Amino acid sequence: MIAAALLLAACGTSTTSGSSDAKQAAGSGTQQGLTQYSAGKRPKAPRLSGETITEDRLDLADLRGKVIVLNVWGSWCAPCRAEAPDLKKVSEETYDLGVRFVGIDTRDNDAAARAFERNYGITYPSFRDPDGKLLLRFNGRIPLSAVPSTVLIDRDGRIAARVIGATTYTTLSELVKDLAAEEAEKAEKNSGGAAR
Repeated sequence: MIAAALLLAACGTSTTSGSSDAKQAAGSGTQQGLTQYSAGKRPKAPRLSGETITEDRLDLADLRGKVIVLNVWGSWCAPCRAEAPDLKKVSEETYDLGVRFVGIDTRDNDAAARAFERNYGITYPSFRDPDGKLLLRFNGRIPLSAVPSTVLIDRDGRIAARVIGATTYTTLSELVKDLAAEEAEKAEKNSGGAAR
């Protein structure tokens, strides 16, 4: 019954935002399936907490103040395997910029998911989401059928960008570094204004 409800929810969900607050990017030189939200009009990210594939507890609220890259994946997904080395590389390169990566492993089993992470050297945590309930909290911003997908969350807990489908090193690196720089500038302005 839950599976049927999830399938129906996915069928009724659009993969694009009709809002003027979102900018779709496609075409030459840009990632297809990329949506960016302007700074003042970013939707609030849903509250996510739960068990990881290594049986730890994780709450995104504990990462507030960091830029969060949330990647939806499954060990059974060929595009997920293709993008895994790029995700690992960007996660390592941007850690010192205050960026934290988190996975959502969906419709998978823990043993296969842990083997996937070992194989690709993934060290950041991943939520267990065997039935897609965590994805439903995004109210269609991540369609249930869109695996892989990646969402960038700013330091204020708002969705800054999403990529529906596999991403690349270049696209992800540029998005993450731009968001981290934007957030650093905002923090600098706020601290400078308070000092005056």
